[in-house]
Amino acid sequence: MSRAHAGGGPVNPVSSAVTVRVPAKVNVQLAVGAARADGFHDLANVFLAVGLYDEVTAAPADELRITCSGPDAAQVPLDATNLAARAAVALAERYGITPAVHLHIAKDIPVAGGMAGGSADGAAALVACDALWGTGASRDELLAICAELGSDVPFSLVGGAALGTGRGEKLTPIEVGGAFHWVFAVADGGLSTPAVYGEFDRLTAGVEVPEPAASPALLAALRSGDSGALAAALSNDLQPAALSLRPSLADTLAAGTEAGALAALVSGSGPTTAFLVADGPTALKVADALLASGTCRNARVAPAPARGAHVVTA
Repeated sequence: MSRAHAGGGPVNPVSSAVTVRVPAKVNVQLAVGAARADGFHDLANVFLAVGLYDEVTAAPADELRITCSGPDAAQVPLDATNLAARAAVALAERYGITPAVHLHIAKDIPVAGGMAGGSADGAAALVACDALWGTGASRDELLAICAELGSDVPFSLVGGAALGTGRGEKLTPIEVGGAFHWVFAVADGGLSTPAVYGEFDRLTAGVEVPEPAASPALLAALRSGDSGALAAALSNDLQPAALSLRPSLADTLAAGTEAGALAALVSGSGPTTAFLVADGPTALKVADALLASGTCRNARVAPAPARGAHVVTA
């Protein structure tokens, strides 16, 4: 494993830029437990990586700098709060390196849309800086840093499909036996994940919330690659809270279902809505119908599963 020099520089740095591609995710099941003492919730979170991607490019620089391009780029923070910046700092601190790097995010995953775009950027920056600086961090080290950064960040590194327990950061890979076709309707504006969880707590106050557990039927549907069976098993315990905060999402869900989707649900904490469809041609038809309905800002087609964060140029 390459380690840093005493002077704070990496042993085997890459002289040029490194670009990492990282996928969005959809939660095909999001089972949420009651609020814990620390304010978090135990989850049974079945992640599926989908083919919408951000790309993060790390290049040598005099200091840490973040830039962003693409749809909704104006909504992305360009300071130390950005998960990509936090990932670079965390890796640099672990290896005694100065985090002098320019991170450029080419954004195509919806911002604040419940598809883990910020988490994806954190994972991508971690992989890119590891390659740029030649730190040679192990997979387990990278996953440990991801877990420190946020609950969804480890899955962005892993990709494919996985069950996330704890806060969602403890991952168990899930076998996927075929391709699934999705359409995502992008809403105007975002929804704050903490606000959605707060609304979940309000809506479930005084109600006994069961311990979250993965659905055997859903896991079997993923293993078999059966879209119809997966459609019947999709669930999101945060959907009532998201609809409470953004009632107009119900119209979007109805429009996609009427257009031929097998199933519809809010993606994660929303406000992006996800539609599972039978095949590629149906995905295009549903996307066109969603746009024509006027209930969303954009509609995107994406296959699943998708590969986790990986270097595409170095």
